[in-house]
Amino acid sequence: MQTFKIESEYIQLIQLLKAARLAQSGGEAQQLVVDGLIKVNGVTESRKRAKLRVGDVVEYKNNSIKIE
Repeated sequence: MQTFKIESEYIQLIQLLKAARLAQSGGEAQQLVVDGLIKVNGVTESRKRAKLRVGDVVEYKNNSIKIE
């Protein structure tokens, strides 16, 4: 499992997908969410701008990222 440290209270889901290089662009990140390919804490996430906080775990294919 990969970790991603945030400096603020939260990070938006599509921002994380880009920053963690799971998506090459904002458009690609949004499409991953729309297609139902992203899970947050084990549940499929449909909100592109979902606020992720410390302790949340994002999953895509065989990648897991824990927010720290």
